[in-house]
Amino acid sequence: VQLQASGGGLVQAGGSLRLSCAASGGTFRNYAINWFRQAPGKGREFVTGISWRGGTTMYADSVKGRFTISRDNAKNTVYLQMNSLKPEDTAVYYCSTSPTVLAGRRGENYHWGQGTLVTVSS
Repeated sequence: VQLQASGGGLVQAGGSLRLSCAASGGTFRNYAINWFRQAPGKGREFVTGISWRGGTTMYADSVKGRFTISRDNAKNTVYLQMNSLKPEDTAVYYCSTSPTVLAGRRGENYHWGQGTLVTVSS
C-alpha cells in the first residue's frame, strides 16, 4: 500500500485545514489509518487513528475537540479536519496503516506516507 498525504500549508492560529491521506496499490479497507506528527526537534507522536470500518477513533489529548478523523473507503482516503489550530500544532503530519488503531498508537505501523507540512503562525 502506498500512502500520499496532502493538504498541509500555512494558516493563522485559530484557522482550519483539512489533510487527506490517499491510498493506492493495496486493500485499504483492511487497515486502521493513523495520523502522526513530528514537530521540529521532537519525536514523532500519535495524533489520531480510525479503524477500518470507521467505528473506532482515538485522539491524543492535545487535539481532542479540535481535530476530527474520518474515512471514505470507496475513495481509499482518510481525512483529518483540523480546527482551532494552534502554533504548537506546527509539524510534519504523516499517515500510516496499522492492524488496529491501538496497535498503530503503540508503534505497530505497516506503511507510511511521505508527510505534509502544517505551519500555524501566531
